Amino acid sequence: MTERTGQPSERSPLPEGPASAETAETAGTPTTPGAVQGGSGGAPGASSDGAASPSASGREVPPGEESSAPARAGGGGRTGPTDVLIQPPPPASGREVPPALSPPRPVGARRLWPRSFTDRLTSPLPGVRAMARLAREGAMRPIGTALAEEIPKLPFAPGPMPDPGADTIAVTWAGHASWVVRIGGLTVLTDPVWSRKILGTPARVTPVGVAWQDLPKVDAVVISHNHYDHLDAPTLRRLPRSTPLFVPAGLGGWCRKRGFTTVTELDWWEGAELPASEGGRVRFDFVPAHHWSKRTLTDTCRSLWGGWVLTDQHGQRVYFAGDTGYGHWFGEIGRRYPGIDLALMPIGAYDPRWMLRPVHTDPEEAVLACQDVGARRMAPMHWSTFLLSGEPPLEPLTRVRAAWRKAERPRGDLWDLPVGASRVLEPA
Repeated sequence: MTERTGQPSERSPLPEGPASAETAETAGTPTTPGAVQGGSGGAPGASSDGAASPSASGREVPPGEESSAPARAGGGGRTGPTDVLIQPPPPASGREVPPALSPPRPVGARRLWPRSFTDRLTSPLPGVRAMARLAREGAMRPIGTALAEEIPKLPFAPGPMPDPGADTIAVTWAGHASWVVRIGGLTVLTDPVWSRKILGTPARVTPVGVAWQDLPKVDAVVISHNHYDHLDAPTLRRLPRSTPLFVPAGLGGWCRKRGFTTVTELDWWEGAELPASEGGRVRFDFVPAHHWSKRTLTDTCRSLWGGWVLTDQHGQRVYFAGDTGYGHWFGEIGRRYPGIDLALMPIGAYDPRWMLRPVHTDPEEAVLACQDVGARRMAPMHWSTFLLSGEPPLEPLTRVRAAWRKAERPRGDLWDLPVGASRVLEPA
């Protein structure tokens, strides 16, 4: 017997109002030209998956059964499971009560998913005209003078990693979207990429901030989506195959084919837990992002994309945004997960804006998103490692500092770390 998940599948509404001619040409977006996805974007050309298929939450299946399900014909019918959590009305005081979290999913359960998650796109993918404009303008690399002047100035300051207790959160930036997060006594890697070069992009311009041999035992890995600069097969091969992987819906098969035995696939707003130190537990919740997925010529949006909220036994929270544009999901994340202590937010790979706005926040949008989720502190990422777009290498840092000042946020709450540096969040 199969079982539906206890969490509804929620669609991302398309932007309202009339679109400009430029938006109609370019809405949606990969980040780098080429038919096969490499790096943070890719170039699918016109949206080739046809009509969006319903993205119902997956059902559990016995081991050995096929882990992907065909899309429902015609795209009709219910898109979520039948067991929806009913929330109580807000109290008379007017203060909103956060929605109850979904019951934790079983770790490592195999599940069936729709063939496509195209219906989760916030914006359509770019078409042929947009790709032709991108090729014509050649705007996906910084100008040569900026490269020569600014790459040597990129902040790189590796140091000893902290060894926090079970009640303390610590983060170390390894570069790009790769963090070593110490929470609840666990060591969690986010989108680990220790490779010097990834498919379709130039080599990294700063070294990895943490030597692999210096890592503590890795207790879990979270993956935001399947783009090559976030899902790196050579790095994952370095891990024991028993390492728990938390991945988006539809990505479990890819991981199991590479020998991983504890793979937990989650839909948006679903969570799972791992035991932590001193009898506690750390919860891993998968949350929406404004992005997309593609790894080969034929798998556009065949797996989901999103961010992660990690919560320890004391309620301390770290939000890892993954790869995302700015939009309505941040406010909803903050409503469902109040009291986020630290947001790891992308600030780079945003130029040209006509192409990349739907899927990559710029520094000012990252600060807005941090405010929307209600995070007290923000640590910038997704810059200073792989040069995936046209802005000068140092520009994201100068702009995020200016945006933070303009927002009148305390300077000490902007953790603008050099690659390799760490910060410790002491318990309140």
